[in-house]
Amino acid sequence: MADDIHSSAAIHRVDPRDDVGTAVRDIAAGETIGRLTARAGIPKGHKIALCALAAGDHVRKYGFPIGVATAPIAAGDHVHSHNLATGLAGELDYRFRRATRRPALVDDPRTFMGYRRADGRVGTRNEIWILVTVGCVANTARRIAEAAGRHVAGRIDGVHAFTHPFGCSQLGDDLSATRRMLAALAQNPNAGGVLILGLGCESNQLHALLAEVGDRSRVRAFTTQGEGDEIEAGVEAVEALVALAERDVRVPCPVSDLVVGLKCGGSDGFSGLTANPLVGHVADAVAAAGGTPILTEIPEIFGAEHLLLDRAVSREAFEDAAGLVNGFKRYFIEQGQPVHENPSPGNIAGGITTLEEKSLGAVQKAGHAVLTQALAYGERVSAPGLALLEAPGNDAISSTALVAAGATVVLFTTGRGTPLGFPAPTLKIASNTGLAERKPRWIDFDAGVVLAGVSMAEAGEALMELVLATASGQPTRAEENGEREIALWKRGVTL
Repeated sequence: MADDIHSSAAIHRVDPRDDVGTAVRDIAAGETIGRLTARAGIPKGHKIALCALAAGDHVRKYGFPIGVATAPIAAGDHVHSHNLATGLAGELDYRFRRATRRPALVDDPRTFMGYRRADGRVGTRNEIWILVTVGCVANTARRIAEAAGRHVAGRIDGVHAFTHPFGCSQLGDDLSATRRMLAALAQNPNAGGVLILGLGCESNQLHALLAEVGDRSRVRAFTTQGEGDEIEAGVEAVEALVALAERDVRVPCPVSDLVVGLKCGGSDGFSGLTANPLVGHVADAVAAAGGTPILTEIPEIFGAEHLLLDRAVSREAFEDAAGLVNGFKRYFIEQGQPVHENPSPGNIAGGITTLEEKSLGAVQKAGHAVLTQALAYGERVSAPGLALLEAPGNDAISSTALVAAGATVVLFTTGRGTPLGFPAPTLKIASNTGLAERKPRWIDFDAGVVLAGVSMAEAGEALMELVLATASGQPTRAEENGEREIALWKRGVTL
């Protein structure tokens, strides 16, 4: 039945070992596909049993267990939350077996037009970013960005204020994390200049934040309590930064200069079949050329972490990555929460049942690239190759962390759709054609074409060309819509 179902226009089976397939379209109760008859209606994106399973049996998808059957399942049954449950628990004792040899780099002839900065890193945009130490001056930052943007229009790629509600009433590690994240954002090569606004009396003191910023030659900063007219002072600072930033022009840059953030949000049953594997194609191409793909959302690799850990290039990379995974599980447990609370209601409606299923689909965004580094929240990439970054599954928080880590383009796959955009150009990749057709102002690329017969290789190459065009200045839908946000991870008490 494996070949029969795998080639079906109605059911997609990922791996010959799988016990379930995904309905490519709505399947009616009693409908026969090949030698399989649906015993119930199967909504598009949901799972149908390809064989009989007993209660307690592991159920496989992607070639690996996605949970445990909680009741007897007959071939043709709808497999979902009524008869399938997670098998995840707490921390695991991961064992390093051997280092994965990194393959020789590929001489990729493709280029993009980027901004090469003084330190050698390459930006895909030449913008002025306004960051704030504290939420009290968030609106001030937005007013400065709007006023300055009118003055300098056409000289750079834009002036943007990225605000947050934190920076005061924070303590210890929580405050340090906010400061570290803002300092890392200030060093992203997409920012040709950065203005940092403080209030003056906040916990996140401006001088302490500036001490964590590296090269400050294109950074300006002041406290608004110390200025007579903070809007005027801000506009003057932005104009001075623009005079520096506009010296940089786009030049041809190799694929090895790309740092690509990998993200999924609002996933559905097709995400792991279409959009995520296509992003994995891009991740592989970037890594093979000597570039850096970054995978995050640590809670959304639970149950699939072995696929990443087995590709660690060294014991150090393995132990750092395993520590991130177990540390995040401990974070949930210490708060009295289960490690398997995911998937979200939207994920479930879209056909995803357990966290293992979601994770096995999500890690495909990393392709087959060798894992070279694991990064703490707020840490920046320091080497080429696949990086695993500490951050939660929350879309805004994890995408912000990707940009702070150095991502200059973010690839965001979605099955349900979201308008959100982030400081780096964010490409939205729909897992299904229906979403792409319903939301053309949100979606940049339709990965659903692979369900219509376009090969994964052909669609992956088309997505790679879009990434290079975007890196060269072609605006994303989110940029066209003015969707540019950041969000910080708040983990401590508030005074």
